[in-house]
Amino acid sequence: MEYTHVTHTFAPVFDENSEILILGSFPSVKSRENQFYYGHPQNRFWKVLARVFHYDMPVTIEEKVSFLHANHVAVWDVINTCDIVGSSDSSIKNVVGNDMDVILDKAKIRKIFVNGDKAYKLFLKYCQREGQPALVKLPSTSPANAAWSLERLITEWQKEIRN
Repeated sequence: MEYTHVTHTFAPVFDENSEILILGSFPSVKSRENQFYYGHPQNRFWKVLARVFHYDMPVTIEEKVSFLHANHVAVWDVINTCDIVGSSDSSIKNVVGNDMDVILDKAKIRKIFVNGDKAYKLFLKYCQREGQPALVKLPSTSPANAAWSLERLITEWQKEIRN
């Protein structure tokens, strides 16, 4: 196992009309290569979100950004820099969290959702501040979360996001 010190190199996606913020832990190797969120073809994030909002699944980065803006969704990650082995969340150490005020000061975020256990734990440790919107942990869309089928993920995400 070889650790690499990595910095998050692409900006959060949000605008002043964003109402929900969805946070991952840290971009996968594939997402870092693509310079955009949830770039691994096996990650179910875009499939789940498209179904939750009753949209066709966005494919290009431009379509994904338009989709997020149209649905008032902001997307970012909890971690700014860390040491990591490949894309393995379980290997993450030496974390520096992102400053959530970058989004929270400019958008109308009413709820923060975290995509999976690791992102949730890291958010609580590095990013949570008093006065932030409600925090909800969602089951991870990662292919590593094989216990959750696509349909089960969609049902749970829809229940929480549409609440």
